[in-house]
Amino acid sequence: MYDALERCPGAYCGRSYNNDNDTWSNCGVCPRGSRVNESYACSPCRDELSTYSWLYLGFMTMLPLMMHCFFIDMDAKDRKFSRKQLILTASAFVEIALSAILATLLMEPMWELRLYACEVRKLTDWYTLFYNPSPNYEARVYCTQEAVYPLQTIVLVFYFLCLVTMFLIRPAVCKLLDVRGKSKAPIYSALYFLPLLTLVHALGCGLIYYSFPYLSVAISMVANAIHYSLKLDQTLKALVCSSVWELKNVVIISVQWLLLAYGISSLNYHYAFLCLVPFPTLFYILTVRFTDPGEFRELESRI
Repeated sequence: MYDALERCPGAYCGRSYNNDNDTWSNCGVCPRGSRVNESYACSPCRDELSTYSWLYLGFMTMLPLMMHCFFIDMDAKDRKFSRKQLILTASAFVEIALSAILATLLMEPMWELRLYACEVRKLTDWYTLFYNPSPNYEARVYCTQEAVYPLQTIVLVFYFLCLVTMFLIRPAVCKLLDVRGKSKAPIYSALYFLPLLTLVHALGCGLIYYSFPYLSVAISMVANAIHYSLKLDQTLKALVCSSVWELKNVVIISVQWLLLAYGISSLNYHYAFLCLVPFPTLFYILTVRFTDPGEFRELESRI
C-alpha cells in the first residue's frame, strides 16, 4: 500500500490515509501522535518509550521539585529542619508526583501508566518548525509537528499541572501552618520559575534531551560546592562533623549524591563509575585548607 506513494518534500511531510474513500491525502503535516515513515506515509506512534527518554522525563520532573525545595529552604533559614519546612517540602513532593502521574495518564494510551512514543532519531526532530520545505522555491508546505511525540507536550502539560496542583494543595497547607505575608515566598517564587522552566523547555528541549546527564552532573557538583562554601567554619573537622551529625546536611548531601548518580547512570557508562559519587564532597573537604581565604590572610600576616 505504501509502495505507490510519491515522495514528499522535506523531512517531516507525509500523507495521511483517508478511511472514508480509501485515498491518501496530499503531502502535509502528519496528525498529532504520528510521524512520517520511510514510505512518506504518516504512521501512528506506537513505540515503547526508551529508557533514556524515561530518564529525560525524570530529569524534567526533578527540576521543579528541586526549585521548590531550594526556595523553601531559603525561606526557612534554619540550620535544622523545622516542622513548617518539612510539611512544605512534603506538599511540594505530593504536588509534583500527582502532576507527573496525571500528565502520564493524559497521554496515549489514555489512563495507563505507560506511553506510546515516536523514536527520537536526531536533534532536528525537536525543531520541525525550521524544516518546512518550499518545493521549487514556491509556496511553503507547513509540516510542523511533534516528531518526538509525546516528549514535548507531556512536559508542558506537566508544568501546567504543577501550577494547578500547587494552587489547590498549597493554600490548604499554608492555612494549616498559619503561613502569612513574606512566609509565602516559596509559593510566589514558583509563579516565576515554573513559567521560566516552561520557556526553557519550549526553546531548548532538544538540547536538554541530549545534555541532561551532563546537566545533572554539573548541577550536583555546583550545588555541592555552594553548600559547603556557605559554611562559616571551613576547617576540615567542622565540615566532616556537620556532614555526618547534622540531619539537614546529611539529607542535602544525599540528594546531591543521588542527582550525581542519576546523571552518571543516564550516560550509560559502566556502573563502576558510581563509586565516584562521593568524590566531589571528599575533594572539597580534603582541599578546603588550600582554598580557604582565611588561610591566605593568615599567611599574609605572617609575611
